Amino acid sequence: MTGVVEQPTASAGLPGPGRRRHTIADLYHERTNFQFIAHTRRWIALSGTLILISLIAFAVKGLNFGIEFEGGTQWQFTKPAGSVSIGDLRNVIDPLGLGDAKVLILGNDSARVQFQETSGTNQAAVRDALAKYAGVDPSQVSITNVGPTWGQKVSSKALQALVVFFAVLALYLTFRFEFRMAIAALLAVIHDIIITVGVYAVTGFEVTPATVVAFLTILGFSLYDTVVVFDKVKENEARLGTVRGDTYSTMVNRSLNQVLMRSLNTTFVAVLPVGSLLFVGTFVLGGQTLKDFALALFVGLIVGAYSSIFVATPILAALKERQPKYRALRERAEVDRARAAAKPAPSPATTVVASGPASATGAGTDADDVPDDAQEDVPVDAPAPSAPPVASRGSANPRPRQQRGKRKRR
Repeated sequence: MTGVVEQPTASAGLPGPGRRRHTIADLYHERTNFQFIAHTRRWIALSGTLILISLIAFAVKGLNFGIEFEGGTQWQFTKPAGSVSIGDLRNVIDPLGLGDAKVLILGNDSARVQFQETSGTNQAAVRDALAKYAGVDPSQVSITNVGPTWGQKVSSKALQALVVFFAVLALYLTFRFEFRMAIAALLAVIHDIIITVGVYAVTGFEVTPATVVAFLTILGFSLYDTVVVFDKVKENEARLGTVRGDTYSTMVNRSLNQVLMRSLNTTFVAVLPVGSLLFVGTFVLGGQTLKDFALALFVGLIVGAYSSIFVATPILAALKERQPKYRALRERAEVDRARAAAKPAPSPATTVVASGPASATGAGTDADDVPDDAQEDVPVDAPAPSAPPVASRGSANPRPRQQRGKRKRR
């Protein structure tokens, strides 16, 4: 009685070559093979959705500019006993003609009232009313007057700094790498700007001069992370074409995996203290200025790390694939893959397991090679056929001795 047992070509329970599961050790030792470039459409859809939401929020709600940009009068006080309530504070200032004023709660016991129009407003009357509400002396209510000219200067200087930043960035990346890398980095920075502005538009957080400073800071961090990735791409580009079937996109994907751990470490080290500054400084210590500065940094660091991997590098791969030499490299790789796919796949190895006397001598017969009717005619208990006699080593040419003798006499 015989049976056929198929031997699998791969070990059971292990993923295939393209579906290997990554571990923390692979990430730490830079042995990952994530397909970043192959899923470029996913990153385009995600970034496009975030940009669309940001633009809609900016067009509908706009930004909540602070008094430094719009000008006006600001009253700030601290209430020693009890907590500050927005509803109670509105009941105090609305009868004074401050119905359009912005009320910001800085903490459980402090608040800020900002009013843009200064003409016709009795600042002393508002100060006395706020002091009475807080139960403090009127001198403990601070008054700050800011003209609109100062806010316009701040906005103008911020725009000038942004333009200079873009110009220096383009020149540096063109000189250090190439013009296509400069374009990819600039588009990634614009991506970061739009999404960060969109976060402020959606949440309604106030935009202050501290926000502008943090905003310019995160652009520098986004550039740094992008330069790290591009430097590895430039290093591997020199060896492109030495491996058959390699393309610019696969080389870029390999470079991203090689610097992935470095990018994650840099982002984590930067986000951790900024997150502590944001949550502890704002919600525990009640620092409004800390929140204005830390929120822009926190959002910008995360968006910048994302754009350096999922925005700047895929854009670079798309631009470089348009060059004739890299387009030819891709076409050759596609031809090689087509030829490999056209080859017939090898049949899986089989092992014949036989029972009975034949298995003892290793002379088993494959059941697939024997007709069904022949298998039925053979009795189960029939003895195995005797093997033909094996010639000895000295009789490799079995001729009669007489003939050999006749040849000798001749």
